[in-house]
Amino acid sequence: MGLLTKKDAGLILDPLADNNPITIQVLGICSALAITAELKASIVMAVSVMFVLAMGNVVISLMRNIIPSKIRIIVQLVVVATLVIIVDQVLKAFAYELSKTLSVFVGLIITNCIIMGRFEAFALANGPYKSFLDGIGNSLGYGIILVIIGFFRELLGSGTLLGFKVLGDPIEKTGLYSIGYENNGFMIIPPAALIVVGIIIWVQRSRNPSLIEEN
Repeated sequence: MGLLTKKDAGLILDPLADNNPITIQVLGICSALAITAELKASIVMAVSVMFVLAMGNVVISLMRNIIPSKIRIIVQLVVVATLVIIVDQVLKAFAYELSKTLSVFVGLIITNCIIMGRFEAFALANGPYKSFLDGIGNSLGYGIILVIIGFFRELLGSGTLLGFKVLGDPIEKTGLYSIGYENNGFMIIPPAALIVVGIIIWVQRSRNPSLIEEN
């Protein structure tokens, strides 16, 4: 037997595909549209949400028996706000330029529907270990979609990945640019992210028709 039981493994694996927070539950769409023009920003946002959701789930789970029902939402907001402040300060200390790129969207992690939803639906009803796995699974599902969107938007919109020119130099006309390729400026603006999300949803449902029946 591995380290995880089948049920525990499902907490991590299910949100990656069949119960993905973005493509199935349609949560966290705003950040998917706003910060995915660059792959680096997408990765940092994914890691930030993973830290906040996994740690937040554990904290809420540990406190679940002492939180008065009437103020549970306030407590959840305090927990997530504290974790987001930690993330924001770390980014400003070690990746200041990137923190400016993400700007207000780091703060908006506080209102991310995925995080508050998992606090309310899972962490308040389960122990710390399972809550941690649930946080990791849902944040991975969220992060994978962000990375995919960021990959295609930066590649097709700017011809780069993580800031490195991978298609050639558009000014010196090297690589693909030497045969007439041009960057697609549409991919840099938010509506392009919505189109990429739609394609991912179409591919997902094409591979698993049962998702169409369930939704």
